[in-house]
Amino acid sequence: MSGRDDRLLVAVAVLASFIAFLDGSVVNLALPAIQAEMGGGLVTQQWVIDGYLLTLGALILVAGAISDTLGRLAVLRAGLVVFGLASLLCALAPSGSVLIAARCLQGLGAAFLVPSSLAMLNARFTGPAQSRAIGIWTAWTGTAFVVGPLLGGLLVEGLGWRWVFAVNVVPLAITLALTGRLPAGPVAPGGSIDIVGAALTAIGLGSTVFAVIEQQRLGWINPAIIAGLIVGPVCLIAFVWWERHTAAPMVPPGIFAARNFAVGNLATVFLYAGVSLGQVLIALFLQETGRLSPAQAGLATLPVPVLSLLLAARFGELAGRHGPRRFMAVGPVIAAAGFVLMAFTTGNIWLQMLPGLVLFGIGLAVTVSPLTAAVLAAVDPAQSGIGSAINNAVARVSGLVAIAFAAVIVGGAMDFSGFRRGAITAAVLLFIAGAVSAAGIDNLVPNLSGPSPGAVAACQDRDGPPPVKR
Repeated sequence: MSGRDDRLLVAVAVLASFIAFLDGSVVNLALPAIQAEMGGGLVTQQWVIDGYLLTLGALILVAGAISDTLGRLAVLRAGLVVFGLASLLCALAPSGSVLIAARCLQGLGAAFLVPSSLAMLNARFTGPAQSRAIGIWTAWTGTAFVVGPLLGGLLVEGLGWRWVFAVNVVPLAITLALTGRLPAGPVAPGGSIDIVGAALTAIGLGSTVFAVIEQQRLGWINPAIIAGLIVGPVCLIAFVWWERHTAAPMVPPGIFAARNFAVGNLATVFLYAGVSLGQVLIALFLQETGRLSPAQAGLATLPVPVLSLLLAARFGELAGRHGPRRFMAVGPVIAAAGFVLMAFTTGNIWLQMLPGLVLFGIGLAVTVSPLTAAVLAAVDPAQSGIGSAINNAVARVSGLVAIAFAAVIVGGAMDFSGFRRGAITAAVLLFIAGAVSAAGIDNLVPNLSGPSPGAVAACQDRDGPPPVKR
């Protein structure tokens, strides 16, 4: 490839992932408007988020295998087409059920966009060029989380919630056209795809989340709810058994033998459950109880992504020099303190929420880079790709489950008392993440031959230098 082709490849990878990340951050502020038009209450709002997270979390692991087997460029193109058609269907959805189905389809497209784009960069570049390419990718995709809330608020307030999805179509079409100018990459003929493992995770997660969300409407003793509570856990248990016995597992069981990988992913469960639950509740509370417009709510939440973007790399460097344990222990506690402050909001939403949001943003910045470095340093460099994919999937699935319980936690009403219960729950989850890290993480020191920058970047929303054990 020429230098021009290299720049085009980076542009395609950035555009594809940027759109997927942007869509995940703009939807929260559209939830009240969607509920007002579509009805369905908090259940519909939950499914608009969880439908996307469900397919994304269930399929992101197998997406890497499909990308390697069928060709990364071909899979990227397929992801762009699926995501674009799903976005158009979301924008035109005549009912809540159609919107939820389209969001599930979006998650399917997103599951193939991010792994394929990163795999193309890793396959093309090596050494400093690879670091630079991944750095560009990380900076731009991180920007999606900064501009997402504000853009979402402006679109909802100025043009209506449907434009949150319609705005995707043009840049997706441009990106798809640009891929036509790229040469096809290598494929791995004969590679196997763990279809059974993917099916078991999708059915297990889908059944469980369906039961948790729909019990609010149908009741715990409804046959469909009982079936979901049985089928879901059984499929997830079967998935664990299958991965231990199949010749080509989607998740190599031995990878969890490394202490920091296992502890780091356990901390990820609680960290991203608290983060995901808290962010959704904040977006709903600011609009439904605080009576802020979507644009005002977007401005109010900007401290969180801005602080994370500005400070995350710095704390990653510090963790590389001093080890990640103290940062992984203290960071979630700072974020938890932010939610405790927000829990006692009783009057002026702007003034009383701001200190808590600032602490929440600082806590995330302290935590996410050291967490990524600790998890990736704990696995063999040859397995750093699957290690990052597992950690990303754990983050998404834990957020999915937490959001599924949102209505149960807040009591079905997003008033001051409901938000207080939700904020305290988020604080407890974040505190547990810090406690798990403090008790279980071994300290690490920098390693210049550790996991590749691409493996680090594959853990979405995270930055930081890869280290190894002392």
